Formats: sequence, C-alpha cells, structure tokens
Amino acid sequence: MTLARAPRAPRRAPTDLTFFLDEAQVESRAAAEPDWLTADRRAAFARYAALPIETNQLYTTYVDLRTADLADVRPWDEPAATPQSREAAAPAGVAAFASFTESTIDALALSAEARSAGVVLDSVDGLIGRDARLARRLLADDRSLPLNDKLAQMTRAGWNRGVVVRVPAGVRLAEPIVIRWAVGQGGRALLTRTILDLGEGAAASLVEELEASPGAAGRGEPQALFTGSLEVHLARGADLRVASIQDLPEGTVAFQHRQAEIGEGASLHWALAQLGARLVRSRVDNRLVGDRSSVEQVEIVFGAEDQLFDLTSYTRHSGRDTTGILLSKAALMDATRSYMKGLIVIEPTAVGTDSFLGEFGMNLSKKARAVAIPSLEIDQPDCRRAAHSSSVGPIDESQLFYLETRGILPEEARKMIVLGFLEPVVARVPLASAQDRLRELLAAKWDEGAAAAQPAA
Repeated sequence: MTLARAPRAPRRAPTDLTFFLDEAQVESRAAAEPDWLTADRRAAFARYAALPIETNQLYTTYVDLRTADLADVRPWDEPAATPQSREAAAPAGVAAFASFTESTIDALALSAEARSAGVVLDSVDGLIGRDARLARRLLADDRSLPLNDKLAQMTRAGWNRGVVVRVPAGVRLAEPIVIRWAVGQGGRALLTRTILDLGEGAAASLVEELEASPGAAGRGEPQALFTGSLEVHLARGADLRVASIQDLPEGTVAFQHRQAEIGEGASLHWALAQLGARLVRSRVDNRLVGDRSSVEQVEIVFGAEDQLFDLTSYTRHSGRDTTGILLSKAALMDATRSYMKGLIVIEPTAVGTDSFLGEFGMNLSKKARAVAIPSLEIDQPDCRRAAHSSSVGPIDESQLFYLETRGILPEEARKMIVLGFLEPVVARVPLASAQDRLRELLAAKWDEGAAAAQPAA
C-alpha cells in the first residue's frame, strides 16, 4: 500500500505579498468620512491595486517577502475613540507625548509651554472634527507619500490610526516630542499615518519609539503587520530632528514610509535605528524643493538570526544650493540579510547641489549577506559635489589587532567595533533617556547573539 504524499505548500515568488487590503474595508471606513477623504482613499486604493511591489530603472530590484506570512492578517476594526480630555500634561522633559497600544490611544498630552505656544497634537480623526481645513491640507496632499510605491498607497488607502503634530510659525520647542507605538498582536494589521507640520522658522525634535505590545506575537506564531508613514512638511527656515528606535517583536512585519518636503532654508535630520521585526521594508523620500534647504540622514541596522531588512532612500534636489548627506550602515549576525538601495536625483534647477550617499555593511558571520546599491541621476552639471560610496565586508582585522594589543579581549574588541560602527545614530537621538535605551538594546542584542554563537563555536 502506497501512502499518499502530503501536498506541498505552493511556492511563492519573492515579490508575492500575502496581505490583501480589502476594497470593502476601505469603503466601509470611507463611508463615515468627508467626501475629500473618501476620494483620497479611493484614489490610493486604485494605485495600490495597480502598482508592482518595486520598480527602478537604475538597478536590479531586490525584494524578498517570502518570510511575511500575512494571508490571515486582518486590519483592526473601527479605531478607538480619541481621549476626551485635552488638558493632560506631557511627562517631564517632553513637549508633546502621544502613546498608542495597537489601535487604542493611551495618551495625547502637551506641556504647558507647548500648549500656550499653540502647538497642535491630535489624532487624525480628532483633527478632522476640529479643523477640517488643516486636516484636508495635510491628508489629501498627493506629495505627502510616494505615488509610485504600492505599500505606501496601501497605507494611504487603508489607514486605521493616525496622529498629527503642528508647530506654528516661529515656535521653537526646546524639549522633544515623543510618539510611541506598541504593536504586534498576531493576526492583526495596524496601518498608521503620522504627520508633522512645521511653520516658518519653527524648530522641533521628535523621538519615535516602536515596541512590542503586551501579548505581541513571537517567532513561529501568527504574524502581525505594522505599516507606518511619517509625513513631514517643513516651511521656510524650519528645523526638525527625527530619531526613530524600531524594536518591534519577532512576529511582526513592518513596512515604513517617511517622506519630507523641505522648504527654503529649512533643515531636516534623520536618525533611524532598525533592530526588531521579522521583516522590515523602510523607504525614505527627501524632497529638497527650497533653495538652501538641507537634509542629513543616518539609518542603521543591527540584525540577528534570519531577519531581513530592505532599506531604500530617495533624495531629490530641486532647489538651488541644497545639501544632502545620506548614510546607511548594517551590522549583520547569523543569517541576516540587508538590502540598502539609494538614489540621489539632481534636477536641472538644482544648481550648486552638494550631495553624498554612503552605504556600508559589516558581515559578522559567513551566512550574513549585505547588498549595497547607491545610485546617482544628475541633470545639472553645476554641482558642488555629487558622490556615492559603498562597501561590504567583515570586521577590519587591523582594528581588532590594535585593540587586542591594548589588552582588550577579542570578543570585547569585536563588540566595541560593532557598537562604535552603529554609534552615529545613537549620538543623534535628542532625548537622553532614549539614547540610553538604544545603547542598552544594541548591547543586549550583541550579548544575546554572542551567547547563542558560543555553543556552535
């Protein structure tokens, strides 16, 4: 008697996305919203349905979504109501504080100084009810998320939670804004929009914390999906510093989109740390539309086991005398993979551009794999600088030798080199407690990986 062979699971292409945004869910959400928002959701859904996962004319696409098992994941239903109290005080040392657990709003709070200065902190739903004109300007702007990105348009069509921060012209916040997302419940999808709007001459700093919710899914359990946009509008002379610490649970797949429009003389500083999640796709779009505008961006990855990090950076120079300094760094243990893809576009109007793109991978095991693909598209020859650089390799043996000759044990020397490699983001976090937490997370991840490697060695 021959036993029947169990059917094989169907093979999936690297670009197959198993999560499906249901049009009926989009329509259900849009039914209770203003006509302009309904039209925005529908247009985004049409783009989401038509677009491929990734296209680029300058390089071979690198996409692998096979570890994202999202077929049974469903978006959260109607989001929880915004807290009724508008007088809650932010924690000490913080100008504004927003906290979310899955789709529930835990806190929306301003310091007394921020409130008296006219700073706005509200959920998107709350803002629509309180200031529909401002909400429409920020939510329905086609330039606020990339129109050619399938996953960004999925978030735009199906978002079920959002938060808005508005800093009026001339207001310069000495203390940071903190936005915390605790997510990861198995079988659930949270699609979020975070919008920052700074008026002329305004200044602020933001710390974004992405962490596990109570009962978040771990490795081997039904996965969760978190998609998050961070949409930045900087008026003339504004200054914004953004630090993001991503330490999501192992059962979460994360799709992140950050897009900024930077006005005349405005400056933006990104410091992005990617540590957690099963699979991460991160895309950052910087649009330097104003003369003398500037952006500095540093993104680091510290991966273990078989995590996958897919990082893309697009910077478009349109104004005159603009500056863009962009750096991606990945330190990879075990069988981690990272794709670092970057493109700088210098348009014909961008006379006097100074732009640099660097992508560097450090492979800490023979199974780790880092891919670095920096690209330039230059349509204006009158540039101060247009350059890129990339490298991938193991720890520099000469650095190890130097530290060991100073009496430092080999494993401790390796730890010092790796954490020093990742320090550029840590040093840019504008909140001391968040800096300390990030250093602790990096050190703990190294120690855990080193301990797991000992028995195999």
